[in-house]
Parts: sequence; structure tokens; C-alpha cells
Amino acid sequence: MSNSLLEALAERVLVWDGAMGTQIQAANLTDDAFVMPRSGSAAVEAAAARLGTTLLDGCNELLNLTRPETIQAIHERYLAAGSDLIETNTFGATSIVLAEYDIPELVYDINLAAAQIARRAADAHSASKPRWVVGALGPGTKLITLGNTTWQELEDTYALGFRGLIEGGADALLLETLQDLLMVKAGIVAAERAMAETGRKLPLFVQVTMEQTGTMLLGSEMGAALNMLEAFPSVVAVGLNCATGPVEMAPHVRFLGQNSTRPITVQPNAGLPVMEKGQAVYKLSPDDLAKHHDHFVRDFGVAMCGGCCGTTPDHIRAVAAMVGGRAHNDTAHWRKVRHLFPGFDFNMSTDEQAAALSLVGCSSLYQFVPYRQDVSYLIVGEKTNANGSRAFREMLAVENWEGLTELARELEAEGSHVLDVCTAYVGRDERRDMVTLLASYNRQITVPIMIDSTETPVIEAALQCLAGKPIINSINYEDGGERVDQVLALCRKYGAGVVALTIDEDGMAKTAEKKIEIAERLLAATRAAGLPDHDVFMDTLTFTLGSGDEEFRRAGVETIDALRELHRRHPRVNSILGVSNISFGLKPAARIALNSAFLHYAREAGLTSAIVHFSKIQPENQIGEETWQIASDLVYDRRKFAMV
Repeated sequence: MSNSLLEALAERVLVWDGAMGTQIQAANLTDDAFVMPRSGSAAVEAAAARLGTTLLDGCNELLNLTRPETIQAIHERYLAAGSDLIETNTFGATSIVLAEYDIPELVYDINLAAAQIARRAADAHSASKPRWVVGALGPGTKLITLGNTTWQELEDTYALGFRGLIEGGADALLLETLQDLLMVKAGIVAAERAMAETGRKLPLFVQVTMEQTGTMLLGSEMGAALNMLEAFPSVVAVGLNCATGPVEMAPHVRFLGQNSTRPITVQPNAGLPVMEKGQAVYKLSPDDLAKHHDHFVRDFGVAMCGGCCGTTPDHIRAVAAMVGGRAHNDTAHWRKVRHLFPGFDFNMSTDEQAAALSLVGCSSLYQFVPYRQDVSYLIVGEKTNANGSRAFREMLAVENWEGLTELARELEAEGSHVLDVCTAYVGRDERRDMVTLLASYNRQITVPIMIDSTETPVIEAALQCLAGKPIINSINYEDGGERVDQVLALCRKYGAGVVALTIDEDGMAKTAEKKIEIAERLLAATRAAGLPDHDVFMDTLTFTLGSGDEEFRRAGVETIDALRELHRRHPRVNSILGVSNISFGLKPAARIALNSAFLHYAREAGLTSAIVHFSKIQPENQIGEETWQIASDLVYDRRKFAMV
């Protein structure tokens, strides 16, 4: 991905342009600018014949076809003011927005024309210094999390728009003003698809919008957004734009400076709008905007500065004079970021890059959850699983979606950090059930989700339902590795962690040595796929001690020994166990004691997470001494009364 834009980004502060809409309004265009042109591509001419002289008032993207000279002049005013980066006039150039003007078929044409216009402007102003065109797409008018649109509709229209921008000459791509993390994810997947279709790898920037409430429109915290974004190697820079001015953005910019491993991009409005004579007026002066950006660059390591609503060429001129071209300070943020630039490899799988991450964990639409808990382990609730919960199965059978959502809320209230969700039930459509349930969980459950399925199509459908960064359960070598490759490809495509089971072609590993052998094989695959070690949860598995079968008397200790050796060899890898497997077949009271003891000793060996019914796990001091001793002896296969 080496190119001049990334070289410049590694060295100095770059300046964006400002608002496009206010400049279009200031142009005082006549109505004919918003009527379909009579000439152009076949799609444009067909739309013109169909619409005739229909006025498409408010469709600023149409001006790329009807008034290219006006749009180019706006770009050139920002370039003359000092912009290094100019955004294409394509904020609403998706089929979702263009359908409101009855021209959804013009996505490609409008984006292509917009990139060509910006390219001409940038090239005309590149004599004094390099200038770059950024192909930008906005959020549209429908939110996928609220069910207003579908994943496929979003992916298809963003991919088509980005393809037009790339083929029109864009140097980078931008997703801006995004309010829904699931939409962000669809946009990233679409951008990567467009790059694959055109054979051109471009830097991708993502800017979310934080409201005055302190979260995104749907309630997402900045930590959830950043954790999700950093799961995608193609995302070169992350940041904020729109909704508020620099004062309101400051806490979020500070958070990014402390936690992001990517360059930060910030484009505030010119303050909060004030209504005057029925019009929104932005009153932050150019000098004040420049002073705020000076603070962001100096104290938080911001790399790209510009303006959004209400900003003008005068604002950008002041920003460029204040911070444009400034070398990056040695902030904590830039000490983390610099290692990304040699070779411009943004893959986060290397030890050096992984060590720089502050937000090692998973996330939901709403919040970030660290993998390593300060005083506990990562608790994965198991009752949202058709294989392990009778209540779940019964509600699934009658499609009691409200009850299933309430069950998930109960697990949250008990203290679960993540929910393991499985809808595999004989006689039912697993994919349909998973999609229906996760659409509800994505909106109504605040903790992240672990997708539990053996079917790759079900996993992919589930990933398209979940904002944030989920975990996939699971991969193994039972089939020789085909499914391992498929699932790991989905982890990289959609940004997810993975559970890896120590199973190979011969079945579940029984000894510690065999468990480690398979674990090494699995880790070789996850690393080859570009997945960082911390996103891998190795499950060294266990068999029940409840059968009395001599073959499995050492099942607990073999699992614990494997855990200890795994963490000695690979300290960044996470581990997980389905704790209740150890006690399968025993009576409820005995299961509680044995599960609790086994979890206790597994944690001593380094276990970082567990799939458990948390309310039925008890600490040692709440279990009778004799009962605890019996459970411990069973775990470690101590045979005090064995016949000699």
C-alpha cells in the first residue's frame, strides 16, 4: 500500500478541506442545475428521458453531472486555502439516498464524475505541493441496526460507489459521518470489495460521528467504535467529524490519542449551530478552529485536520497556517503509530503491533469489553445456547424472541461479559433463527456476542447482524482444515476473534502433549490468516469425570497441564473452556462443586475465559472443606484409597 499519501501522513500533519454544502448554497445555482442532463452515459440518458424536467432540488450529488465547473471551483478554493486533501462531492451518492430522487441507478456515474472533477482540481494545484483526492461516502438515510435497510443493500451500493471513486482517480477512500457501527462494518467490507474488484489497494479512512450525548446516535461508545475499527487492517486512519464543534469533540479526540494505534483524523463543525431567522448559523471563527486543531495536534497527536458543517475556505486557510505541514510530535499516540509505517503494512498481527494496542478485547454495538479482566476472568454466558439450555430450546421452538432476549438480559445482569449464542436445533432453520435472534440482540444486548455454529454460512450471516467485534466459536481440524480456512477468512473480512478447539482428524486430544500439538497447528493457521494471537481463544477441551471411565480419569489434569504449557509458550493467546463439560452426567449439587474446583485450578494454570453458568460457580470458601477436597482429588486424579 506504499504511496505518496501514506509517506506524507507518516511525516507531517495533513489538512482536509471544509464544508461542501455551504459552498454549494453560496453559489446561488438556478433550478436547471438540479434537472437531469440530456447527455452522458446510457444510464444518465435513460434517467433524463424518464424524468424529463423534474426538479431534483437538494440533490447536490447531481451537480457532478450538471455543474462540474461549480464543484471543481469549490475544490480549488479549498486547495488555494491550503488543503492537502479534498473530498469528493459524494456524501449522498448511494442508491439509498439517490432513490429518494428516483435515480438509484446512477451511483456509479455520479461517483465516477465526482472523482474525475476532484482529480482535475487536485492536479491543477499540485505544482507547489502534492494534493490528494479522497473518495468519500456518507451514512445515507437508513440505519441497518434499526432494520431500515439490509446488509446486502448497503454492501452493494457502497461497493459500487467506491468502485466509481477508485476508477475516477481517488487516492484514498473515506467513510464519513457514520452513526451506526453495523453500517460502518458494511462500508468497510464494501470498500475492500471495491478495491479487490478494481485491483487497486487504497488507504481507507473512517470517521464516526459522536453526538452531544457523548455517544454515537445509536448509543455506541468511542471504545466500541475504535475496538471494531482496529480489527480491520485496511482501515489506515480513524477519527471524528460532524455533529458538534471542537469543544464537544475534545474528550473523544483525547480518547483516540490515548488508545488508537492508527493516525487520527478530525473534522469538527464550526461550533454548534445557532438558529437565526430560521437558518442554522455556525459562529466558530477560523482562528478559533485553528487554535483547537493546534491543541489536538500538539496534545493528542492528531494527523489530519479539517472542517465539516459551517466551515469555509477561510477556516481551512487558518488551520493550514496553524498546523499544516507540522512534523508529528513525540506524543504517546505517535510512539504507538510510527511502527505501522515502515512498508506501510497495517496488518495488526505482528507482536510489535499487538503490543501497542490498548483496547485488546471484543465489543458490541454499545461497549468495549477487555479480554483480560482485572479481578476475574472473561465470563461467557452459556444459557443462550440450544445445545446447553432447555429453556432456550423451548423458547426457540415456539419462536418466543422476546423471551430469548429477556434470557440474554438475565445473563448480562448475572455478570456475563460475553454471550455464547447457538441456534442449532434439529428440524429448524439455524440460519434464519440466528439472524432473527441476533438482529434483536444487536440492538438490545449491551455485551458482545460469541457466534456458536459449525456451519460457515450461518457464521457469515451472523457476522452481518452484529456491530462491534464478536468472537466465532469455533474452528478445529476434524475435517482436515478446509473449514479452518473458511472461518478464519470470515474473521479477517468482518473483524472477529475466534475460538480454536484442540481436535484433529483423530478426534479430541486427550493428553496434554496432543492438545499442545494441535494448538500449535491451529496457531500457525491463525497467524497465517493475519489474526493476532490475542484474538485467538484456545480451548484445550476436557472430557467428563462423571462417567467413572478409567480412560478419562486424567481428563481434568491433562487439560490443566495443557493450559499451563500453552500460556508458557504463547503468553498473548487467550484460553477458554466449557467448564460444565467436566461434570456432565453428575447430579446438580456435585456438578456445582466439581465445576467450581475445576475452574479454580484452570485459572491458576492461566485460563483467561470460561463458558459457564456464572451464578452456579462458587468460590472455595463457599463450598464445604470435605466437598472441595473430593472435587480437587477428582480433578487431579488423586487416588488416596486405591487398592494396592
